Amino acid sequence: QVQLVESGGGSVQAGGALRLSCAASGSGITVGTLDWYRQPPGSQRELVATITTQGSTIYADFAKGRFTISRDNAKNSVYLQMNSLKPDDTGVYFCHADRISTLEGPEYDNWGQGTQVTVSS
Repeated sequence: QVQLVESGGGSVQAGGALRLSCAASGSGITVGTLDWYRQPPGSQRELVATITTQGSTIYADFAKGRFTISRDNAKNSVYLQMNSLKPDDTGVYFCHADRISTLEGPEYDNWGQGTQVTVSS
């Protein structure tokens, strides 16, 4: 199974910035729509941003103007640039792929293991 591996999380003060990365492992793969989700402490997982293979993007209201999602199809990677971070942005951030085409056939609903983001006031 293709693995999604996130990196770039950490601890920052309010107003700071972080850039998350997520790469899909494996050769001969094609990754479809990619998303970033987050799960704040004690809360359910929520969508942060989505990017299609063509680069169209959708953002949650809380992310608009502060977060930017991007992708590099040649590297099968997706990124999330987060600026002006707030304590409410604290949580575990996950990348997600709706469909990955592999030499063995398609895979659906792939999730990364998550990366912790902590924003202190």
